[in-house]
This record gives sequence, structure tokens and C-alpha cells, in this order.
Amino acid sequence: MHLLIPAAGSGSRMKAGKNKLLIELEGKSLIYWTLKSVLLTKKISWVGIIGQPQDKEKILDSIKGLSHKINWIKGGKTRQESVKNGLDALPVEAKKVLIHDAARCLIEPELFDKCAEKLNFNDAVIVASRVTDTIKIVNESNIILDTPDRNNLWAAQTPQGFLVSKLKEAHQIAFQRDWSVTDDASLFERLDWDVKVIEGSNTNIKITTPFDLKIGSLLLQKTN
Repeated sequence: MHLLIPAAGSGSRMKAGKNKLLIELEGKSLIYWTLKSVLLTKKISWVGIIGQPQDKEKILDSIKGLSHKINWIKGGKTRQESVKNGLDALPVEAKKVLIHDAARCLIEPELFDKCAEKLNFNDAVIVASRVTDTIKIVNESNIILDTPDRNNLWAAQTPQGFLVSKLKEAHQIAFQRDWSVTDDASLFERLDWDVKVIEGSNTNIKITTPFDLKIGSLLLQKTN
């Protein structure tokens, strides 16, 4: 199984003044913890990190001891463009690919394997968690318009898995139609292609804000 890890974002919400994946959590960079989990999986045999050239040396330095097991891929201006670059850099024999946000560094290795296994029966699979809060849809004036049934609501996570040929086709169509999306499953949705949802973990959080760092630190202390 092949895995792509987009790591080209600026992390502006973290306000760290650098790529947030270089921020340390319990003495190691966020991307170090992500890779540590990846390398404990049973099914992943090839890993590509998609990053910006100015971050390459710092990121590789932060994952010493693991960097020889990854392939570096130049990122694009957007996440969507970066993933497309990653798809183009996959080995020719790659038939299936998992895509995982590097900032979800607390993921359990078993979730990667579970997602990979489901790809044997589906063209696209994503990990998600059931929404427990009541969600409100509001307008530009912050006036509530609707309250959707939360029994049908799931919060998307990663990894997300796809047949390589289908995902490449989806990205090509998106380029031609000038679509902009925040995750790859959204491309399949726009094309009315099925995406299978499997339940993830509440600890598979995305480290986005300083508060998330505090939560991540507590979770790591419990597991290490």
C-alpha cells in the first residue's frame, strides 16, 4: 500500500511563524509522531511526504532515524495541487493510495490498516467520526437557517483511501472544471462517485491550534 502525506501548508491558525509540523509535541515534531505511527502499520510499504522546498531540510532533520524510509515530493500552492503532485510521483505499480494529513499525528496504526483493507471492496474510503454536537446552519448574518439531523452527520478525518486511477481522473476533471475542495473525498462526491465511510477514533484529532497541542500532549503522555 502507498501513502501520501501532504505537509506543505503554512499552519496560519497555529501562529507559529513556521510550518506547524515542525512544532514539537513531547520533544518530537508533529510529523515525527505521524511517521512513527505510519511505520508501525502492517500494510504500508511506501511513503511520500509532499512539502515545500524551503521546509525540506528542516522536516527531514526533524524525523532523523525515519527519513530514509520516506520519499520527498514537491508541494503545490494548495493542498489539492499538492495531492495531485503526489499522485504523479507515485511508483507506476501503485494501484491504491492512502492520503493522510500530517497534523493528525495521534492516529493509531490500526486505522491505516483498516482503511487499506476496506479498499479491497471500495473505490474510495474515508475515516470519520460521528457528530455528537447539535449542528446549526446559519446565514451571513449569523441567523440560524436549519438544524440538520445529527444522526446523518459525520466529521471527516484521514486517512482517506482511493484507487489511484480513479483519484487521478477526479483530479484531472477538477482541474478542467476549476473545482476547489478541501479533501479528496469531496471530488468523488461532486462526481457522484461512492465513498465508503468507516468509523475512526476520537483521538485522531488534527493539531490546528495551540489548544490542540495541549490535548495532543495529554494523549501522548497516556500512550507512551
